[in-house]
Amino acid sequence: MNPPRIRSLKFLLPLCCLLLLLVTSARAEHEGKIQILLLGDSTTEGSIPRRLKPEGPHLESVIEQLLAAEGDLPACHVSNSSLSGEYIKRLFDSGRYDRDAAKLPGVDYIFIRYGLNDRAKRENFTENFPKDFHALLDRLRKDHPQAVLIPMTVIPFANEEVSKEINDLIFGVAKAEGLEVFDIYPRYAAELKQGFNMLNYRRYPVEKVPEKYQALVKPFISGGRVVVMANELDPILGHLPGWYSDRHPNLAGYNVIADETAKYLAPKLRARKPAQESKQ
Repeated sequence: MNPPRIRSLKFLLPLCCLLLLLVTSARAEHEGKIQILLLGDSTTEGSIPRRLKPEGPHLESVIEQLLAAEGDLPACHVSNSSLSGEYIKRLFDSGRYDRDAAKLPGVDYIFIRYGLNDRAKRENFTENFPKDFHALLDRLRKDHPQAVLIPMTVIPFANEEVSKEINDLIFGVAKAEGLEVFDIYPRYAAELKQGFNMLNYRRYPVEKVPEKYQALVKPFISGGRVVVMANELDPILGHLPGWYSDRHPNLAGYNVIADETAKYLAPKLRARKPAQESKQ
């Protein structure tokens, strides 16, 4: 007859194994896939392209497809948790971080792209933005200890001087944290040299469109504005003051971001693969 302590251990062992299995299975949203999180503002979310072409594919799906097209990488799932108008302090103050980012299971890589709205809306930007960024990195480390944190530079949304101001602060934060920056700015800027307005959609107040063109733009009106994905109305309305002023990416712009993201991530996934296989 087994002593009581031995019998208790025999009972607890299967229970512990079951609990371990449940915890392990909860780590990833899609079992067996690398989990990638995109965290950022409107230039990551892409709300207008999603409205104009809801079937996509949009940023997160294109990244998945490009990584899969490599043929030798592990399966990946990309989640886009971004919001128009957001800056880091609002991410926390609104509760969105706790709702949408803190408890995501099994995250392996987190791309972080903030700065544009922070500069426009955060008081004492040059001092508070780095503090906010450090605070975000600290929370992400606590909530996702296994994840690789990847700060990103902003795209050429503002002028070169403003972009440099923001990006220099991001590089400074990353250096202090010992993190590598994914610098998306040069690739996006290089693509713009092929056509300065080819990567942004057009969003223009209806009331500023001359009366004789009102019938023409009627099918493109959304939320009180004329919204066009690319250049189809440029030959007719491109002369209007401010027609090209909205610099948010269109689908082509997001495809630049997706392509450069896949190129950045692919070698890291290849380096990770042998380590994973050696554990099996």
